[in-house]
Amino acid sequence: MKGDSSSRGVRETKKTAIMPWELVIEILLMLPVKSLVRFKCVCKSWLCLLSDPQFAISHFQRLTASTNRLLLIAPPAPKIRSIDFNASLHDDSASSTLNPNFLPLSTYHNVQIMGSCRGFVLLNCCQSLWVWNPSTGVHRKLSSTPIESNLMQAMFFTFLYGFGYDPSTDDYLVVKVSYNPIPRHNATNRVEFFSLRTNVWRDIEATHLSYMNSSESIKEGSLLNGAIHWLAFCRDVSMNVVVVFDLTERSFSEIFFSDEILDCDFDFCDLGVLGDSLSISFVEWKYSVEIWVMKEYRVQSSWTKTIVVSAENIPSGMYFFPICYTKGGDIFGTDGSTGLAKYNDNGELQEHRSYCNGSYRSQVAVYTESLLPFPM
Repeated sequence: MKGDSSSRGVRETKKTAIMPWELVIEILLMLPVKSLVRFKCVCKSWLCLLSDPQFAISHFQRLTASTNRLLLIAPPAPKIRSIDFNASLHDDSASSTLNPNFLPLSTYHNVQIMGSCRGFVLLNCCQSLWVWNPSTGVHRKLSSTPIESNLMQAMFFTFLYGFGYDPSTDDYLVVKVSYNPIPRHNATNRVEFFSLRTNVWRDIEATHLSYMNSSESIKEGSLLNGAIHWLAFCRDVSMNVVVVFDLTERSFSEIFFSDEILDCDFDFCDLGVLGDSLSISFVEWKYSVEIWVMKEYRVQSSWTKTIVVSAENIPSGMYFFPICYTKGGDIFGTDGSTGLAKYNDNGELQEHRSYCNGSYRSQVAVYTESLLPFPM
């Protein structure tokens, strides 16, 4: 019996050796992140391979188009969900519950999602910033900024947050824009960014900036074309503009709206990215929604009204803000509370699901599943 067992082990080893290691790598590169995380337990060689940053980069570059999911925090329920937004909203198998064990359950209702980039998500929880990879669980708490540590700067209020990637340095940046509203006619901006590679906050010269919050809420940036975009009020031109921060150049510029958009009510609007274009959505009379898209990046005249969702297509007490397109061409977004909805390109409601009862507003972000580690 012992001899048979030994022979069987040799045969199994030979069978394993028949498949070249290069082919094993190619097969693994085609698998989803969830499977690869489990496969780290198979053997030491797979653990080493799947923990290799170069493998993670190759895997990310191959699968980014097909692995986008939605992160949903719908208070008051102490849950953080990961949802396949291409599936039916009523398909429970298309969603899973995440457990960021670095955050106490009691704080989930205070969590704000401030951005996502290459598989990482920026969270603001109880005045602390965290960067987290929902796929692997790796996370990092950011240190306090120099402004936060200096009592003399207590009058500066952060109103813009951003998170993005600088390919020239292979680094992730967290950006904060603050202002001192006193005196209001000459408010002062401060800009800081945190490098995940160096773990250091740095200041950016901002004396020439003249931005103020266009609403009472803190805004997260929208990432597009290597830059972070925010909606803000520019005092120099006395109008709302899109503020653009180039992550490689570390510089600011503006994108202007068309006259038609400037006539809209900016009290209830949302700047975002639909497909590969900047977009802005306005909630109008009786909760109807207008969605505008910038067809050509930085071309002011290319702002185009693409879809109007009429009030009769919006359930009572709900308003719609788009997040992204599904693979089927529907527009996927929030219902202004704790639910999600899908509309077709004619503005007709396809699906709606509420995840919790109450008057809370959910936190959402599209993120890409990845094995990417923090830069070293």
